[in-house]
Amino acid sequence: MRHKSGEDRGISFFQTYLSVWVLLCMAAGILIGHAFPAVPQVLARLQIAGISVPIAVLIWIMIYPMMLKVDFESIRKVGENPKGLFVTWVVNWLIKPFTMYGFAYLFLFVVFRNAIAPDLATQYLAGAVLLGAAPCTAMVFVWSTLVHGNPAYTVVQVATNDLIILAAFVPIVKFLLGVSRVDVPYRTLFVSIVLFVVIPLAAGILTRLAVTKRRGRDYLENVFVHRFDHVTTAGLLLTLVIIFCSQAAVILANPLHIVLIAVPLILQTFFIFGIGYLACRALKLPFDIAAPAGMIGASNFFELSVAVAVALFGTTSPAALATTVGVLTEVPVMLTLVRIANATKGWFRYEA
Repeated sequence: MRHKSGEDRGISFFQTYLSVWVLLCMAAGILIGHAFPAVPQVLARLQIAGISVPIAVLIWIMIYPMMLKVDFESIRKVGENPKGLFVTWVVNWLIKPFTMYGFAYLFLFVVFRNAIAPDLATQYLAGAVLLGAAPCTAMVFVWSTLVHGNPAYTVVQVATNDLIILAAFVPIVKFLLGVSRVDVPYRTLFVSIVLFVVIPLAAGILTRLAVTKRRGRDYLENVFVHRFDHVTTAGLLLTLVIIFCSQAAVILANPLHIVLIAVPLILQTFFIFGIGYLACRALKLPFDIAAPAGMIGASNFFELSVAVAVALFGTTSPAALATTVGVLTEVPVMLTLVRIANATKGWFRYEA
């Protein structure tokens, strides 16, 4: 009988309990914000250039451990089987942002028009757009591990996605939010990209180089990076407490809106996963490439989305609330997709 490794136990623990922790931290944040209204007022004042300092620090804590795993040397092997990368790029940047806008607009302005005021719907739509324009660049490592994805290929998918997001995120968000009649300053978006992608990415690369030079690659990948295994989770949970503390008044005033916002986000997630996953099957790519390709499109870089929403519209804004609903739905929906992928693994056993 095979004993579970420390990594296996960590994944099982994550899969079993993280959704519960997320819900508890959201509830705790709402309770604190409601019972102690001075707390969100103090947090709102801790800003630099419109960006929340506590949330910025926690987001760096979340992202840095994931960036340590991004090995840019793997890009050299892209040419061996680039089809999975093409699927990722097309789905993430030519399909996902626009279908997210479509799903959100359909439900917020048409299906739920009698339940949501137009001004609130516009802000919620802005939050959904921020989610749709930020495909996963961190948590995809977890989802890839759960479907036994090809680690090296997943790294290349994430690495190239990080590079594309630097150039594509700003114009896509600017265009879609312009359509939504929401004015967005380029400067704020660029500052957010630098703070929440460029800096942690650079820190991760420099750390990899320094640790590898001193202790070797084996030590880096099997010892050093695992020292941060629980840091990302802790950062996520503390971020949720702060965000939901600041959003307490909005949530308690519109509890039904949480459910209404979640509907298009969940449908979009399943839709995008289906496109990427089935496209890989049509191209006869192996499962360990197809599953992560579907996951990276379906999942969201919610750390960046929340940060930009807070920077653009404020911590207590409906747009920020919409991105936090993305956090709420992220874990349980992605775990469902993991189960679907593992159950359909047989679809990718091609005849020679």
